[in-house]
Amino acid sequence: MAIAEQRIRREFREVIRSEEVERCRIKVELVNDKFNELKGEIAGPPETPYEGGKFQLEIKIPETYPFNPPKVRFVTRIWHPNISSVTGAICLDILKDQWAAAMTLRTVLLSLQALLAAAEPDDPQDAVVARQYKERQDVFQKTATHWTNVYAGGPNHADDLEDKVRQLTNMGFEEDQARVALSSHNWDTAQATDFLLS
Repeated sequence: MAIAEQRIRREFREVIRSEEVERCRIKVELVNDKFNELKGEIAGPPETPYEGGKFQLEIKIPETYPFNPPKVRFVTRIWHPNISSVTGAICLDILKDQWAAAMTLRTVLLSLQALLAAAEPDDPQDAVVARQYKERQDVFQKTATHWTNVYAGGPNHADDLEDKVRQLTNMGFEEDQARVALSSHNWDTAQATDFLLS
C-alpha cells in the first residue's frame, strides 16, 4: 500500500470519528471505495450568507500526498470571492504554497469552512464577486444568501431576485446563465440583459 493511501486512510478515520468535525457538520465519504477520490460536505457557518446550506466538495488525493496538498473544488455553486462561481476552484493558501505535510484532511475541511466565514477579497479567485464584496456589501450578502438557497438548500428564499431571474428566463435565457448575469451586475436587469445579448 502506498504511503499516500495509508496516510489518507488514517486521516479519513480521524475525520469520521472527530467530535469537532461532527459539531461543525462536516462529512467525508469515499468515491468508488478508493482513497484517492473523496466527496466532502461542509455546512455553511452560522451568521454568514451560507448558513443553512450544504456544500459538496470534490477532493482528489495526489500520489505525492502528504507532500503535496489535495486538489479540492466546490461542486455546489457558491457566490464567494475566493471560490470561482463558474468552476468551483478555490483560492486558499494551504491548498497551494502554504501547504505543509503535517496538515490533514481535517485541517483542509475546517479551513474551507472558516473561509466561508472570513473571505479574503484581496486575494480573490472570482474578481467579479470580490469587487461586489468590497464595493456593494449589501448586494453581496443578498446574492450569496440567494445562491445558498438555490444551490445548497439554504432556508432564505428571495422572491424579488427570483422574479428577476424569471424575467430573463422568459426571454429565453438559461436559468443559471440568467442568475450569473444578474448576480454579476448587482441585479440590474437591463445591464444583465445587455451582457447576455452582447
